[in-house]
Amino acid sequence: MLENTTFFTKNLITWYLQNKRELPWRRTKDPYKVWLSEIILQQTRVAQGLPYYEKFISAFPEVRDLAEASEEEVLKLWQGLGYYSRARNLHFTAQHIDSNLDGRFPNTFEELLKLKGVGDYTASAIASICFDLPAAVVDGNVYRVLSRVFGIDTPINSTAGIKEFKKLAQHLIDPKEPGTFNQAVMEFGARYCVPQNPKCEGCIFSDKCEAYKSRKVDVLPVKTKKTKVKTHHFNYIVPISEVNKSVLEQRTQKGIWQNLYQFPLVETKMEANKQQLMDETEFQKISEKLKLETPVLYNEEVIIHKLSHKHLHTKFWIAESNLLEEEALDYVDLHRLPVPRLIAKFISEFPPFNN
Repeated sequence: MLENTTFFTKNLITWYLQNKRELPWRRTKDPYKVWLSEIILQQTRVAQGLPYYEKFISAFPEVRDLAEASEEEVLKLWQGLGYYSRARNLHFTAQHIDSNLDGRFPNTFEELLKLKGVGDYTASAIASICFDLPAAVVDGNVYRVLSRVFGIDTPINSTAGIKEFKKLAQHLIDPKEPGTFNQAVMEFGARYCVPQNPKCEGCIFSDKCEAYKSRKVDVLPVKTKKTKVKTHHFNYIVPISEVNKSVLEQRTQKGIWQNLYQFPLVETKMEANKQQLMDETEFQKISEKLKLETPVLYNEEVIIHKLSHKHLHTKFWIAESNLLEEEALDYVDLHRLPVPRLIAKFISEFPPFNN
């Protein structure tokens, strides 16, 4: 398989130079900007990530600016992108670089890999694009392109597959233009060799692609079955008062929403009606603390919020409160705190919070 692969690298780079999208992080070798773009684009399409990149660069032009921001500011700017550990790691790493590395990014793959939130893929991208080091990137796009062109059916999420694809990508990378090669293979996978209905007939590799020749395009790459997605039943209690105040609580326990804010939460084993909710011990604690009236269901149809590992079946319950503590928030302040997208959508749509 590793013989006669020069066609791949040469054709790919030629295609990229003629067809690449003009994106702001491609006009620089500044490791801060390349790192920021790579962290944002993890698990995120370019169309969605680009506005966030521009917002971050506008708010934090240099790594020091990001380091000096509060975590709350960073999380609020990140709101809506999901996978919030990326934002927390982004902030931590900016502070580390500013405080311990004199504001300079490491210039070797090995040292980049030591940064929190930076894995093999991101370290390879920064090393190749910013420092011209021949470190091959391997992400979902790369797996897809290589598995199809070279007809590899080793599962991409297996230890053997990870090693095999990394070795092949490293063999293919152009040592003279490593950054260009890495961006080219990612671009080709994102725009041409896409997961569903790729443009095979006009593909630059159609006469060489093993998957196309053997009609296996729709089955490659191979991935072993995912862990079963779990269902959780969330009941958010939304206190409201005559003086236009409500309550958000910060999630301090570890998890994807750590340090974000939410309304008081009652999680039930099954979908709950009003009486079942009121019978829950956690609801009774919240009700006693805030002196709540009987809750009223806001959304008749359960909202299903899908995360990678679980689906949240969510209800919002509105409850008048006769006793909101001093830390209760004015309605206008609810819009300023970093919250999960699920909560942000409710806040933006609930009429009393927008008058």
